[in-house]
Amino acid sequence: MATSSTDILLNNNGRYAGGDTLHRASHPGMQPIRPSKRVAVLACMDARLDVEDLLGLQTGEAHVIRNAGGVVTGDALRSLIISHHLLDTREFILVHHTRCGMLAFTDDLLKAGLEGDPASEKMLAQATGRAFANCGKCASSPEAFHAFRGQPEPLDAAPDAANRQRLEWDVRRGMSAILNHAWLPTQGPDAITVRGFVYDVDTGLLDEVSYPGPMTAAG
Repeated sequence: MATSSTDILLNNNGRYAGGDTLHRASHPGMQPIRPSKRVAVLACMDARLDVEDLLGLQTGEAHVIRNAGGVVTGDALRSLIISHHLLDTREFILVHHTRCGMLAFTDDLLKAGLEGDPASEKMLAQATGRAFANCGKCASSPEAFHAFRGQPEPLDAAPDAANRQRLEWDVRRGMSAILNHAWLPTQGPDAITVRGFVYDVDTGLLDEVSYPGPMTAAG
């Protein structure tokens, strides 16, 4: 079986975690618009993740889409559909990571804090270690913050079995959203593949998340 681009990038990640520098930061000159590895990566916006470095990607090889949590939102799906159908990417990679800020709150808690609920403000301040300044107003957007399901924990909490499970739940939900989307084919000559990972910000290594599998506490 031919080695996939994702497998090559995983090998690069092992070298990165071992201290190798694979990404070349210099401008490469003129390149085609289509990503040469036919890969699209959806990753968290966390400042500790340099996606090109940790995957050993070069400029022009992949689309890199980022948001808070690396969540498969409607806008992320918009980008992935365009990436596939117009720019010929075939392999999608989802990257969540340890110590993620999306583990430190719930959607309702953050909304209440922003609107001025004192108890919520206090909880958010305790979780983040900074003064939380409310806005004292309601807003219709964003409709959701997509905090990870489960019991919130302090910001930047050390990895453990409980928060690892919460990360894996969300990776699988993202994979499911892609694999079951009407406009992202999983069979035939135009099929895409999806693989999901949790990146350890302490070691630099990616760990693959099995799919299918549990997406909530009830499975």
